[in-house]
Amino acid sequence: MPKEKKSFFERLTGTVKLEEDPEEIAAPAPISSRREAVSGRRRELVVHEVDDEPEEVPEEEEEKDGELTVDVYQTSDNIIIKTMVAGVRPEDLDISITRDVVTIRGRREEERGIKDEDYFTRELYWGSFSRIVNLPQEIDVEESEAVEKHGLLIIKLPKIDKGRQTRLKVKTM
Repeated sequence: MPKEKKSFFERLTGTVKLEEDPEEIAAPAPISSRREAVSGRRRELVVHEVDDEPEEVPEEEEEKDGELTVDVYQTSDNIIIKTMVAGVRPEDLDISITRDVVTIRGRREEERGIKDEDYFTRELYWGSFSRIVNLPQEIDVEESEAVEKHGLLIIKLPKIDKGRQTRLKVKTM
C-alpha cells in the first residue's frame, strides 16, 4: 500500500489526516438561523433557534418607580443617607423607617403646559420614585430625623449602641 504524501498544512502543523466514515456524518436538521464562528484554526457551526411566536405585550404597562440615587455613610454615632429630591414638595415625600431598613418614596410632578414637540431635550425624571436602603446595623427609630435643604434630603439615623450598659438602682417601696 503506497503511503500518501502529507499536505503542506499537515507537515507544518503536525496534524494527521483521519478517514471520515460517511455513515457517521448525519444530514443536518433544518435550521432557522445560523452563524459560523472561527475559533483558532477550527470552524464551528453555532445554531440559534428562532421563536416564531410573538411576545405577549401587556395592554397596560404598569408605571414603574424610578430608583432614587443615594449616598449612605456612617459617623461614629449615626448612619447618614443623602439623596437629591429637587422639585419634590416635602408633603410628596414618604419616608418609613424600621430598625434596619429605610424606604423613601415620592413623586416629582411635571409641568403640563409644555407640548412634547416643543422640547429639544428631555433628560429629567418625572413621576414616582422609591428606594429601599438596608442598613448595616440597627438604628434608633424614635431619634431619627430628616431635613431637606436646597433639594438635598439628609436623613440622620442614630446608631443603637449594643455595648452600652447602665446600672439600675433598686428602689424599695
